[in-house]
Amino acid sequence: MKKNRKLTLIASIVLGTLLIWFAVFVRLPYYLESPGGAADIRQVLTVNNQIDQEDGSYNFTYVSVQQATALQLFAAQFDPYTTVRSSEEMTGGADNEEYFRIAQFYMETSQNMAKYQGLTLAGKEVNLDFFGVYVLALADDSTFKKVLNIADTVVSINGKTFESSPDLIKYVSGLELGSDVTVGYISAGQEKSADGKIIKLSNGKNGIGITLVDHTEVQSSIPIDFQTGDIGGPSAGLMFTLAIYTQLAEPDLRDGRIIAGTGTIEQDGKVGDIGGADKKVISAAKSGASIFFVPNNPVDVEVLKEDPKAKTNYEEAKEAAEKAGLDIEVVPVKTVQEAIDYLKKTKGE
Repeated sequence: MKKNRKLTLIASIVLGTLLIWFAVFVRLPYYLESPGGAADIRQVLTVNNQIDQEDGSYNFTYVSVQQATALQLFAAQFDPYTTVRSSEEMTGGADNEEYFRIAQFYMETSQNMAKYQGLTLAGKEVNLDFFGVYVLALADDSTFKKVLNIADTVVSINGKTFESSPDLIKYVSGLELGSDVTVGYISAGQEKSADGKIIKLSNGKNGIGITLVDHTEVQSSIPIDFQTGDIGGPSAGLMFTLAIYTQLAEPDLRDGRIIAGTGTIEQDGKVGDIGGADKKVISAAKSGASIFFVPNNPVDVEVLKEDPKAKTNYEEAKEAAEKAGLDIEVVPVKTVQEAIDYLKKTKGE
């Protein structure tokens, strides 16, 4: 009997140790999103070979993302600022290397659009060369699946080239469902073409079934350099633009204030939606920011069909700030010009 008890005790200890080890160290196919932080843009940006020396700062905010263990998943249930996402939701089915590469493509596009807008608003001469679109993912029913690859650049459709991705999308969506289509693309430095069909996309429009982001390059006599390292994604576009514009056109625009924000930047100056607005406003407040710029675009009709309670980025951030009792002004914007106008209007307050 004593021997059996001893064996049972040993087995229980081993099993308990294994369970603890699993709960603490084994990564599960789930990711946790939580408030990450905010960083002074001067740490990653120089304009015209000069660092901005004016008081105050422009801070870009970010969300912390980590693959979860069982213990972290359990703890997340009690944290109102942490969101749990499945691996499919987070990466779209891409592996870690592909996911990192996609995030870098988004960052590259964000920087180029910020350069273009910042220089344009400052009245400087600038050109934006559009080379095509990076392929980020392909729909399972795309006839180009296993033909096009992530990081390929689509440069033409049916021999036609474009000036922007919206032009490309508009052209493709106007083609007849099931019709033949030829895609010209560059893969590993080689020009290639492939034939396929127009399919019905999940949003109801016609297309070829690729997720894309612009492949662009800015041409200007004014050097603007980013050193963002491993930081990825497009959501710092608005703040990058403000930093470039301010340094070139209105050095005292910040007026000594710590200003944070989020939002993509488009070629026409519009501020696009981002994820994690509720978490980024918390990051902004922790950085000491008094102002937080956030996109305020209407919720897409298709999104509302799936979730009638879906909120705009501004509504998400405003609600989170109020719940957390944050001392920060949440400012909704639809264009970078609106952000500039707000900063001009509130100087000295």
